[in-house]
Amino acid sequence: MTRRARPLVGFIDSGLGLVDFADSFHRLLPEADLLLSMDPDWMPYGALEPGVVAERIIASADVFEPWEPDAVVIACNTGSVHGLAALRQVLEPDVPVVGTVPAVKTAADSKVPFAVWATQATTASDYQRGLIDAFAAEAEVHAVPCPGLAEAIDAADLAAVDAAIDAAVAETPDHVEAIVLGCTHYGLVEDRILARRPSTSALHDSPVAVARQTLRRLGIDPDERPPAPAEAPAGRVLATYMSGRRAALPDTLDAYPAGVRLRAIESRG
Repeated sequence: MTRRARPLVGFIDSGLGLVDFADSFHRLLPEADLLLSMDPDWMPYGALEPGVVAERIIASADVFEPWEPDAVVIACNTGSVHGLAALRQVLEPDVPVVGTVPAVKTAADSKVPFAVWATQATTASDYQRGLIDAFAAEAEVHAVPCPGLAEAIDAADLAAVDAAIDAAVAETPDHVEAIVLGCTHYGLVEDRILARRPSTSALHDSPVAVARQTLRRLGIDPDERPPAPAEAPAGRVLATYMSGRRAALPDTLDAYPAGVRLRAIESRG
């Protein structure tokens, strides 16, 4: 169970990949307060050695210690692969830690051909190959690297975003019906992906599933949670950190609806 009336949850990523995850959680539990920890000095995590990624995840979580959060979410696939076990050793059982996994199993269950769009490092990783072997061995799967897409999203360079999407579309066979978003940043541009590949029947992403799992780790049933009292104030983004430094949310979030919503609840005190 949570330790306070208003749950406080921290989110970690190298950059804007945490935005969709924090926003999805806040929409499920509007009274919750949020902490955000990004790591721009060390991104992209896919270029780092696994042990360094684990160190960065722990360092990103360390800034939450004075706040005593009720849970921490690693909103990063690479960070979850290399840092989830290490961070759980540090924080659990007192503070539950929730990781992120691309929705390969969900896509495979749909029984249609699908592509996994991810960073170059993730596409070439044993981790992604293992996911596909474990959950989609009988499916038709196409691994599509998306060089530069995450970086363009973080910079809110929408022309570069569209160029990277177009390059990924060109690498995705026409008959492929669905796409798994294998990088947490990519959900911020779902609308642009669908606009540039309208034949896509489904985009599979994980923010809502992770938000629901986070509620469960807090002892809250996501299907039976009573509504917050009408007079209850909405939760806030209490603090944002950039590689350990306290900072305001960047203006680049205004390029994305989820970012606009987070900026609207940012504590300016």
